Amino acid sequence: MSKKSTFIILAAGEGKRMKSKYSKVVQKIMGKPMILYIVDEIEKNFEDGEIVVVVGNKKEDVYKVLEGRNVKFAYQEKQLGTAHAVMCAMNEVSDDSENVFVLYGDAPFIKADTLKKLSQKREEEVAALCLLTAIFENPYGYGRIIADENGNVIKIVEERDATEEQRKIKEINPGFYCFEKQELVNVLSKIDNKNNQNEYYLTDAIEILNREGKKVVKTTAEDNFEVMGINSRYELFVAEQELKLRINKEHLSRGVQIIDIYNTYIHPDVEIGKDTIIYPGTFILGKSSIGEDCVIGPQSYIVDSKVGNNCHIQFSMIESSEIKDNVKIGPYAHLRPNSLLEEGVKIGNFVEVKNSKLGKNTKSAHLTYIGDADIGENVNLGCGTIFVNYDGYKKHRTVVENNAFIGCNSNLVAPVKIGENAYVAAGSTITEDVPANALAIARERQTNKEGWVLKRKQMYGNK
Repeated sequence: MSKKSTFIILAAGEGKRMKSKYSKVVQKIMGKPMILYIVDEIEKNFEDGEIVVVVGNKKEDVYKVLEGRNVKFAYQEKQLGTAHAVMCAMNEVSDDSENVFVLYGDAPFIKADTLKKLSQKREEEVAALCLLTAIFENPYGYGRIIADENGNVIKIVEERDATEEQRKIKEINPGFYCFEKQELVNVLSKIDNKNNQNEYYLTDAIEILNREGKKVVKTTAEDNFEVMGINSRYELFVAEQELKLRINKEHLSRGVQIIDIYNTYIHPDVEIGKDTIIYPGTFILGKSSIGEDCVIGPQSYIVDSKVGNNCHIQFSMIESSEIKDNVKIGPYAHLRPNSLLEEGVKIGNFVEVKNSKLGKNTKSAHLTYIGDADIGENVNLGCGTIFVNYDGYKKHRTVVENNAFIGCNSNLVAPVKIGENAYVAAGSTITEDVPANALAIARERQTNKEGWVLKRKQMYGNK
């Protein structure tokens, strides 16, 4: 883009129809707050673009979602219309900004290419304003675009004010604008609230600019999904279903096999390698990446995690972890945050891993808890092994070195170290370090009491 741009995102509305205690613009679509779709699109595609978010009701929700982002905020104490919201934002607009876009936090799917077309058209036509329009087969409820024979916009007529002939117009105003900054400043000073709602409407700018002989032009959206506004739970559902299918179709086009595109949920920021197979009921969310030739699912949940090539994950949950190549997980395993599985690791059914590193080819086949541990290569963790990492006040780490063997039903009470090639006998509770190549047995010696059962029967009968 040739000129510096400011993007004003309106996010102060109450969102009453959403029926939520949270701000409408932080409601999630495919696991991502809707306002982040717009912010991410701008940040990725406009190097010199600045973002001003107008907040009001439930502003803390918006602050939290946008924490750490290069975003300015403007506060609209009372919601007095779209023009009033823009007025509240103008103090945050840089002096050297020449294009000022007005966008909506509840219309999250607008694309950078469409925004660039708006500014390019405005600059080419030397217009004060370029607005985005859309063609709806059923335009009921939307403001209709009234244009002259040259395509210049004369005014917008709302549904309630339209004549029978005007209601037949299918070109509507979804509410996306690109103003020349100084023209916006001037027109805002002339918009009044002399209407039934006593609000300041940005659409009034069009007639004011026309009266002053200023040019107002338009460009039409190629994809109506980009201008979709979300105001209710049902509209949120519709948007998510459409976005889900679009994301899944895009992955299919890149060589990913998705068995059921209607029952697979993939976050828009996820990357998946070719020839990976995704089975139904799987959620892959956040900043996750999946390598090539993997089998994921059915019924698996992966969030903010990195998975290597040729991994198999079934009926399992993976959170904020890293999995290297050729790893098998599940069914019914749980990787909690900050876990690292090196190449060839096997995590079987009902195994939980938390804040631990497992070295190459280490195996835990079933019914084990691994917490706060550093485990070497080729370690065998028998069924029922527990890493006892919490003393009631602090967490402690356990170290298990290469080629160690931990027998079934063992407790490793941290802090403790199991040396290389060491062997822990089944049923042991280990509280002291085990040297390399040693056998550790920490259990009471077995005692057999001959005839005990017969004596018991004599005492209590044959019960």
